[in-house]
Amino acid sequence: MKSDLQIAQEATLRPITDVAEDVGVDGKYLELYGPYKAKVSLEILDEVGERPQGRYIDVTAINPTPLGEGKTVTTVGLGQALGHIGKKVMTCIRQPSLGPVFGIKGGAAGGGYSQVIPMEDFNLHLTGDVHAVSIANNLLAAYIDNHIYKGNDLDIDPHSITWRRVVDLNDRALRNIVLGLGGAMDGVPRESGFDISVASEVMAVLAMASDLQDMRQRLGRIVIGTNSSGEPVTAEQLKCAGAMAVLMKDAIKPNLMQNLEGGAVFVHGGPFANIAQGNNSIIADKVALKLADYVVTESGFGADMGAEKFLNIKCRASGLRPDCVVVVATVRALKAHSGKFEVRPGMPLDERLKTEDLDSLAEGVVNLEKHIENMKRFGIPVVAVVNNFPTDTEAEHDFIKDRARAAGADFAVSHRVHADGGSGGEELANAVVEACEMPKEFKFLYPDDASIKEKIEAIATQIYGADGVDYLPAAEAKVKLYSDLGYSELPICMAKTHLSLTHDPTIKGRPTGWRLPIRDIRASVGAGFVYPLCGDMRTMPGLPKTPAGDAIDIDANGNVVGLF
Repeated sequence: MKSDLQIAQEATLRPITDVAEDVGVDGKYLELYGPYKAKVSLEILDEVGERPQGRYIDVTAINPTPLGEGKTVTTVGLGQALGHIGKKVMTCIRQPSLGPVFGIKGGAAGGGYSQVIPMEDFNLHLTGDVHAVSIANNLLAAYIDNHIYKGNDLDIDPHSITWRRVVDLNDRALRNIVLGLGGAMDGVPRESGFDISVASEVMAVLAMASDLQDMRQRLGRIVIGTNSSGEPVTAEQLKCAGAMAVLMKDAIKPNLMQNLEGGAVFVHGGPFANIAQGNNSIIADKVALKLADYVVTESGFGADMGAEKFLNIKCRASGLRPDCVVVVATVRALKAHSGKFEVRPGMPLDERLKTEDLDSLAEGVVNLEKHIENMKRFGIPVVAVVNNFPTDTEAEHDFIKDRARAAGADFAVSHRVHADGGSGGEELANAVVEACEMPKEFKFLYPDDASIKEKIEAIATQIYGADGVDYLPAAEAKVKLYSDLGYSELPICMAKTHLSLTHDPTIKGRPTGWRLPIRDIRASVGAGFVYPLCGDMRTMPGLPKTPAGDAIDIDANGNVVGLF
């Protein structure tokens, strides 16, 4: 089979104006970035706001292997498949970070014959939204250090500062740094560090904002630390929020692209699901739901991460309610959840993962069963789907689908959208259409007025399957601090590994008899959530020994090569 990049580069792209016209976006709302991508002005909401809302579908997954299980392939392929059966559809996904593109994972445009194109533009800069996030974030960081240097009128406690600088690359050497070295003219020395740009609260704000003014207010509410009395210090108090909003005024507009079959795709927002809320922007979804009869959106990583946050955080803030959830699984990953196999990027797959092994599958399928049960807790229909790999057998797929239905899935199907595009997802598309028509009684996992600990423990025990939660002293102190400051009304955004239901990435399947340790808790008041840190979470990844960037180059004709 051809490479993803070759398939994308051989595709015939439609002018983005034609793609927009198909979904009813007038040219006056388009801000063109060349012939194949555009931003859509938020003024379109004034025109479409009274239209009926389309069906809302979230695509999530089991706990993946480090290689990923084709969740974005499924998301893009489902959008193509719904178009294939005659539905008016839009797909909404996040913009990828350059860190994974040049690191281990590669691009995030989908794969095979279910991709967002132009693939190179999608993965490399797009329209500059991530760079706007980075500059806005770092402007606030510069304001903080300048404020301290110029007399510290707000009495900021330097040891309390949680705001760090960002860069959209994997660079472990920047995780912990010392600022202000060199002399009196170079600032006040203090310890700090860098995060990857998509982990910035500014990115989370972009994805959570409902309009330009809401984004401006959220930026102002960002808490960078406390003063010597323990009171929060905000970006508004530092008089930086307005300038940050100016830097973000174009980034808030959704980016319109297309899939390989010419269907409309919004690409907007890019927060990591193992650190932040891990979903594309509320704005993109709201616009799409007024333009299309079906909107397919994607939550990052497994259902214990992105989908739980989609349902408890994004839906709470947006007022939107999903019509069904699609849970993606693969034979490979479910075998790995037996605990018998190790899957490592850059290393050959164990041959047993590529041959029929129903015994290992039986031990690992419990992970899928748990995710199905979790999604059913929210009162919405669930479609389980097996992403087909060439080495899979029919018996393996039938086994998974039977177990999925027994665990409560309303539908269980397979797809071949990687190999066949939209036509390979027809069974999935029909199942989703049926699921969207089923009765539903959506409910959150916890109420707004629950305490911080009650919310954490609801997620830990009901979604992860822990017996309980253990709080380290730093976390206990933050529970009291944030409760006293009035932040307990905010939803919880757990920072946890995506590779396991637990905090430990090596523990597979559906573990029992364990407790979740919370080592610290932080507040993203602007974004609108409190995030506990579970285990050893990194907000700045590192590069592998052989980065994906090794293979990326440009040929004599100016074409990108080696991107995947």
